[in-house]
Amino acid sequence: MWVWLLWALLGLVLLALTSALTIVLVMRYKSPRGLAMVRRFNRRFTNRRAMRHAGEAGSGYAVIRHVGRRSGKQYSTPVGASPAGGGFLVFLPYGADADWVRNIRAAGSAELVTHGRTHRVAPRVVDQAEALPHLSGGDRLVARLFRVTDYLVLEPSVVPGGLPPS
Repeated sequence: MWVWLLWALLGLVLLALTSALTIVLVMRYKSPRGLAMVRRFNRRFTNRRAMRHAGEAGSGYAVIRHVGRRSGKQYSTPVGASPAGGGFLVFLPYGADADWVRNIRAAGSAELVTHGRTHRVAPRVVDQAEALPHLSGGDRLVARLFRVTDYLVLEPSVVPGGLPPS
């Protein structure tokens, strides 16, 4: 009986390690088919869980609110936004062609909610060389592991005829 349980536990550990390695390889080598599967999984499970507390004080996730390019529909996407200069820096592990990135670039602005505060921001895609000075050691390791080459700088913006960002 115990032997069977140990084999089952070993099998689960190997399955978890294999899954983690597969995700790292898919993200690192940007396999289109693999990225589509990871995106679908994240949209269905990871993002929903992250949205529960995203944007709140103490949360590791911020929320970026944007409008669809074609639909005009409002969307909210959880992101990891780190302070950088006067704005924020966001990793783009899927690249600059992710739908939400294309939406905010087309609109020219979005709302970022982080630590309970809402900021009106303007997007700018930058390369690793420009982002590197703003990354911590841990962030650099993650960026290297997943071969992240694109980053999004979200700079404070003023809405025409509106008030300056808070």
